[in-house]
Amino acid sequence: MIPALFIFAYLAVVLYIGIFAFRRTKATGEDFFLASRSIGHIVFFLSLFATNMTAVAILGSAGFSYTRGVGVYGLMASSSSLVIPMTLFFIGTRLWAVGRRFGHMTQVAFFRDRWECSAIGTFIFFLTAAMLIPYLIVSIIGGGTILEALTDGHIPFALGGAIVAIVVMGNVFFGGMRGAVYVNVLQTLLFLSVGLTAFLVIGHNLPGGFAHTVQQMAADPAHRFLLTRDRIPRPEFLSYLFIPLSSIMFPHMAIMCFTAKQVTAFRKTVVLYPICIMAIWLPCCFLGAIGAYVIAKPLKIPDEILLRMLKLHAGPLLAGVLGAGIISAVMGSDCHQILALSTMFTKDVFDYYGGRKRFGERGTVFVGRAFILIANTAAYFVALRRPQIFGVVVPYAFSGFAALAPVMVAALFWKRSTKYGALAAALWVAACLIAIGLIEHHYAPGTTLLSAGGRPILFTMKPRGQFVIVGYLPVVFMTLGSAFFVIVVSLLTAPPSQATVDKYFPRSEQPRHTTAAPIVVPA
Repeated sequence: MIPALFIFAYLAVVLYIGIFAFRRTKATGEDFFLASRSIGHIVFFLSLFATNMTAVAILGSAGFSYTRGVGVYGLMASSSSLVIPMTLFFIGTRLWAVGRRFGHMTQVAFFRDRWECSAIGTFIFFLTAAMLIPYLIVSIIGGGTILEALTDGHIPFALGGAIVAIVVMGNVFFGGMRGAVYVNVLQTLLFLSVGLTAFLVIGHNLPGGFAHTVQQMAADPAHRFLLTRDRIPRPEFLSYLFIPLSSIMFPHMAIMCFTAKQVTAFRKTVVLYPICIMAIWLPCCFLGAIGAYVIAKPLKIPDEILLRMLKLHAGPLLAGVLGAGIISAVMGSDCHQILALSTMFTKDVFDYYGGRKRFGERGTVFVGRAFILIANTAAYFVALRRPQIFGVVVPYAFSGFAALAPVMVAALFWKRSTKYGALAAALWVAACLIAIGLIEHHYAPGTTLLSAGGRPILFTMKPRGQFVIVGYLPVVFMTLGSAFFVIVVSLLTAPPSQATVDKYFPRSEQPRHTTAAPIVVPA
């Protein structure tokens, strides 16, 4: 129970920060949901980075590397370190500008005003909210897994998940965006240092040391693949290049973009983001792959490999400190995801359909807090089924949000885009997600649904049963199809009014005409 004591102390600090932020929170929707758009440069970066670091980055990456090798780093981290900073620079800054100019708090509010739509915006809200739920589930799974593994089951998974869910709800319930930002400053600093510390400590305590263990793995034919990309087919590897496009469509990331005090806050974020991704993902991927070699008995739950390595090679005291750092990464995004769901429901449904006019600002904040309780409770009961972390987020959350990225790009940069183009893309994404869910539920891993010339075209991969098309993940075709529908349907339908187009794409000033001096031609 020694590691649990450190984690409980950390959770108590998180809860206190939420109460502390509550004392500074004003009873207005903009302050509760956006911290009055006053987040400074360093705090903005630390909070934004923590917003995008979930249990996937810590437990999921190690668990995936346990079965597939260190090539998992190339799947997510290397592409994310390039694509995410670029989307923040080109898309995040423009989203910040329109939010600051027109008072938008959510993506849906921007889409409604930009495309003069109502019901279509509501449909996009329900779609994005449904895709955000897997993230809440993953965070609860991560918290429960950590407490159960580090205490040898003295704190069962269900109780550990409930503890983490209650602490996160308490922080967001009381502190709103300000509380989530304060906690993320602490959490980012903690888990950035923890990943490197865990890597150094475990590597030092391995029999023969880290270098000797890697050399043994390279010489062992049964485990050599863990140091390569051999278990990751090229089409699957290339498919993951599309996954980081999801970052700018995450509601919690977009809402964080609205909170920056100045647009220059994005500058530090773009520079530091790739470095921090490497500091988190690289140690976890290596420890996961090494764990598959040094732990003889296969794990039933691969996501526990990092925690198992901590227990075996770090000692109880250090395992407690490092466990607190790991759980901080799990909770860092959970706060913002819950708050994002609450913000979207309150602003895009409650306020939009007259709730604010009827119940005022205090009523808006009350509804936002009530929705926090409802959403997290529902996610907790789903998390009790304990699905594998990568199996939850990649097919549904990552893929869905990445496929909606063309909608955001069209809204910000293409004045001819229309609400019907956005609706067509959203319907396409929703249909794909439903189809993927049905296929993966009804067909066993390794099933071929369609083949041509003896070559499988549509099939489910072993051993996780993930549906692929000619070896590529569905996210590739979902994203390309979304872009196709946005472009084609927009061209076939009437554009928004000229007033709206001029509002979001102001015409440049005409060059001033000056009277030129007469030209004197010498005789």
